[in-house]
Amino acid sequence: MTEIIAVRFKSGGKEYYFDPKGMTVHPGDAVIIETAKGPEFGTCCRGNTMVEDDQVVQPLRPLLRLATERDLKGLEQNREREKEAMRVCAQKIEEHKLDMALVRCECSFDGNKLLFFFTSEGRVDFRALVKDLATTLHSRIELRQIGVRDESKLLGGLGICGRPYCCNAFLDQFHPVSIKMAKTQGLSLNPAKISGACGRLMCCLKYEQDAYEDAVKRLPKKESFVETPDGAGTVSEVNFLRETVKIRLESIPEEAQVYTGEEIRVIRSGKGPRPEGYVAPPQAELEKLRKVTPRLVQPEPVRETASYAEERRSRGEGERRAARRSQDKPRQEGRPKQDKPRQEGGSSGQGDKAKEGRSRNRRRHRGGGGKGKGPSAQG
Repeated sequence: MTEIIAVRFKSGGKEYYFDPKGMTVHPGDAVIIETAKGPEFGTCCRGNTMVEDDQVVQPLRPLLRLATERDLKGLEQNREREKEAMRVCAQKIEEHKLDMALVRCECSFDGNKLLFFFTSEGRVDFRALVKDLATTLHSRIELRQIGVRDESKLLGGLGICGRPYCCNAFLDQFHPVSIKMAKTQGLSLNPAKISGACGRLMCCLKYEQDAYEDAVKRLPKKESFVETPDGAGTVSEVNFLRETVKIRLESIPEEAQVYTGEEIRVIRSGKGPRPEGYVAPPQAELEKLRKVTPRLVQPEPVRETASYAEERRSRGEGERRAARRSQDKPRQEGRPKQDKPRQEGGSSGQGDKAKEGRSRNRRRHRGGGGKGKGPSAQG
């Protein structure tokens, strides 16, 4: 086992291992490292760690010291010098009429060397430019031609997803990306939609390629002849993200049915004629392909506001009241009428008086009514 610290010299750059020389370094600490180009300023991205010997390329270069205030001030001076060197270099390029686009300038930590990055469509003879810059800036000059992907990595920016470029944020190195990846993932082959700011295919096409290749192996191809729990049919569409397949059944050709990849048995892969002598198996055997526990998509929880929650509670209370009224109404209409029991005490006397009044009215009606004297009046 070997003790190391990991250091990056710029944001999104590659990690390099160094020997801490017994010093304790924490992630985020500014350090001065001994490199092949001399002392350099870097940032620790992984503190003291023990790794296997086969992961280390010997001999490890040492950590010189933790950065001090003097080192930070020198770093700021180098940044100002880089801006001035960029202005001078751009002016000299115009004077020499060279077909090159200046991208960035980097000054070494000790200030003895200036490194210029540029892009160009072809080879450029910049020997005269190097001599002129060395005379003007009084430093060692190095010009390095880079590609458009390296240019995006150095400059940075925001991609179409709204996030910083992956190459500038965290990618240590570029991975090969091909148009075959876009075809496998079913993306539009419009260059404007699958290309990054550098004009090359987007690096993020590589992220999910392994998952798509695995899905392609497990799911049937388009126009394949397959068997489903509802009968035989032809594949019309394949959704690799959901791992579902749309199939036009022979029994229902006008409407495509959706099945999961596990519910399908491939009879003929790819486009071609119907298999000769094919006889569909019994429906009982096809039903065995159907999964007992289908995949259910759980709905996302809704974040309620206070007003929405109060409205929902009031609406639910109104629905419960209406349900109770609908249940009680037929019960009241179908209930048979019951005679009220006679009550003892004063209530029974009131009932007798009411009966007397009704019988008196009936006798008055039989006797001709009115207020004249008669048998009903005498009674």
